[in-house]
Amino acid sequence: MSSDISIELKNLGKAYQIYRRPQDRLKQMIWRRGRYFQEYWALNDVSLTIKRGETVGIIGRNGSGKSTLLQMIAGTLDPTTGTKVVNGRVAALLELGAGFNPEFTGRENLHLAAAILGLTKAEIDERFQAIVDFAAIGDFLDQPVKLYSSGMYARLAFAVAAHVDADILIVDEILAVGDVAFTQKCMRFIREFKEKGTLLLVSHDAAAIMNLCDRAAWIDRGSLREVGVPKEVCHNYIVAMDQENDDSSSFQIGGNRRREIPKPVDRPVRDVRADLLESSVHRNEIELFEFDPDAPWFGQRGAQIVDVRLEAADGQRLALLTGGEEVVFVVDCHTEVELDSALVGFQVKDRLGQILFGDNTYLTYRLAPAAIPAGSSFRASFHFQMPYLATGDYAIVVAVCNGTQADFVKHQWIDEAVIFKVHSSHVRGLVGVAMLDIKIAVEPGIDSRASASEAVSSA
Repeated sequence: MSSDISIELKNLGKAYQIYRRPQDRLKQMIWRRGRYFQEYWALNDVSLTIKRGETVGIIGRNGSGKSTLLQMIAGTLDPTTGTKVVNGRVAALLELGAGFNPEFTGRENLHLAAAILGLTKAEIDERFQAIVDFAAIGDFLDQPVKLYSSGMYARLAFAVAAHVDADILIVDEILAVGDVAFTQKCMRFIREFKEKGTLLLVSHDAAAIMNLCDRAAWIDRGSLREVGVPKEVCHNYIVAMDQENDDSSSFQIGGNRRREIPKPVDRPVRDVRADLLESSVHRNEIELFEFDPDAPWFGQRGAQIVDVRLEAADGQRLALLTGGEEVVFVVDCHTEVELDSALVGFQVKDRLGQILFGDNTYLTYRLAPAAIPAGSSFRASFHFQMPYLATGDYAIVVAVCNGTQADFVKHQWIDEAVIFKVHSSHVRGLVGVAMLDIKIAVEPGIDSRASASEAVSSA
């Protein structure tokens, strides 16, 4: 195998023998020529090559075969078919506290786990204090681990794996049980590890996959369904999950995936750059691009989004604005079916797919749901102050639904409905926006299609 390859899997498969009755297992042991079991293939015909230093996210529903795949890579499970080649020391965090003896203390399990991962006694003694400091479990270090909470198990297991100088790190949802401070500590370690090693990360959190990984692999019903750019793979996975949970036969997937940031439309627009003080350290120039009706979307299409735009306080459609400016985010919709509780929302995401901020109309109309008849047009508007953002590309996701925040039907969900680019900023590194002072309004009876054309002509 090439020195540039960390992991190479060819036609990997794992089958289990399933017995209907206990006596069938005994019969199989006695009469080996017979067949008293059914085969269950947890994983089947998986081929995947992972380069040295690459970070690959594994995504899929529960029971799809993700953990089985990682166990075979780690060497704790033998494949039924196919071959695997792993080049380098592997540190695997597959199951919470796997390999820990519940009667042993944390100190004893620390030595045991480190030895299993390949450290010598001298190496363990040398790194012992660093592992203890990382785990930060205090007095519980000398208590039996059967007394530990799930979070304390995670702390000790991750601390050991973080100090074995592994070439390949495998993490399977272990961070889901940690508290915020410990999770942030683990994320800092993972980001540092990415610079020197190969990382396999299993998570149901699509944002984490898009943020951390170079590639994503989607495992579905034991087969490798898709491998590629994390953003695209995660989008397809989320769409498939929505489709599976929706009984309607009218569920559709459409739109062309945008590959590049589009060029701005050449038409008269309000240019706010003249208002900027060029010497200001707070300058935050933002360039908006036109609403793209062909952006990736999915939903039942009982209602559709016909226009999306940002306006100034005086109603002018914006193509340029600055951070800190008061804006109105407008979503024009048209219904094909009656909506008894119209719900419109948006999210602003960075280039890695992380949600920075957003809102929807639910709380404003919770006590008096906005009912929109079939064949009608309506408009949702969100008034807020544009936050200061770091330079880079951003996308606005827009959706029109029917129902509540807990139970709703997606009629049209458009990814990358509007793209905008921040050209300059005093912000160094992304800052999350937790909440905005947003005023929301829904106005039935608006002819969205007409108003969209009027807005273009008036501008």
